Amino acid sequence: MNNHSWYLFLTLFSLLFTRNIVSQISGGANSISTANADIAVNSDVFSLFNNPAGLALNENREIGIFCSPFPFGIKELANSNLVYLEPTSFGNFSMAVNIYGFDLYKENQLRFGYANKIVKNLYVGLSLYYHSVTIKRYGSSNQINFSIGSIFLLSDKLSLGFSLHNPLRFNNSKIVLPLTYSLGISFEPLRNSFLNFSLTKEINFPLSAHFGIEYPIIKNLHLRIGTQTEPNLYSGGLGISYSLFTFNYAVNSHMELGLTHQFDIIIRLN
Repeated sequence: MNNHSWYLFLTLFSLLFTRNIVSQISGGANSISTANADIAVNSDVFSLFNNPAGLALNENREIGIFCSPFPFGIKELANSNLVYLEPTSFGNFSMAVNIYGFDLYKENQLRFGYANKIVKNLYVGLSLYYHSVTIKRYGSSNQINFSIGSIFLLSDKLSLGFSLHNPLRFNNSKIVLPLTYSLGISFEPLRNSFLNFSLTKEINFPLSAHFGIEYPIIKNLHLRIGTQTEPNLYSGGLGISYSLFTFNYAVNSHMELGLTHQFDIIIRLN
C-alpha cells in the first residue's frame, strides 16, 4: 500500500469514527440541497432513504440515479445509488442498490421499501436493508436493519413527518449503524414553494436542527437552500424538470472539510 492509499484510508476512518458510525448512505440531491429538512414533504423515489412513507405519496413509476463523485474533493469516497419505485393498487414498492468507497474500504447496501396510505391523510412506510462493509486485509461484516416512517397531512398546506432508522442493535456485530430518529414539519405558503424544518437525534450525540426552503423561480426550475446544526452545514441546489426527466443538483459546505457536489436524475416511466 503506497503513501497516497494510506492517506486516503486514514482520512476515511477519521471521517467515519468522528461520529463512530460507518453508514455512508445518501438520499437524493433534492433532500441534500435543503439540508435533509424535508422529512414531511419529500415524495420522490429517493424518499426511500430519508422517510420511506414519502413513497406512498408518489403515483409515478420512477427510476432514480444518484452520484456524489468527489466528496470533500476525494474521488475514493464516491457514493452512488440506483433506486426503482413501482406504484400498485395495494401500496408502493421500491428497491435500491448503494455503493460507497474504493478498493481499500467499501460499503454496499441492498434496500427494499413498501409504503401505503393507512387512513385518511396518514401514510406509512417501511425500508428493510442488507448492509455490508469490506476492509482490505481486515475482512468484512454484514448486518440487516430497517427504517420506518410516517407522514400526516394536517391540511393541503401543512404536513408532519417522522422517521426512525436502524433500531436493531447487535452486540456481536462489527458494523455500527447509527440509531437516529427525525421529526419534521413542512408548510407550503405558495404553490410548489416549501418551508421545511426538522429535528434529528442520533443516539449519544447532540440534537441536530435542519431548515430548508424550496422555491420555483420559473416553471420547471426550482431553487433550494438549507442549513443544519451539529455539524454546521450549508447547502443549496437546483431542480430542473423536462418531459419525463428531473435533474437535481446539490452542493453542501462543511466548515472544515469543504464542498461536496451531488447529482441525481429521476426518470418517470409512465
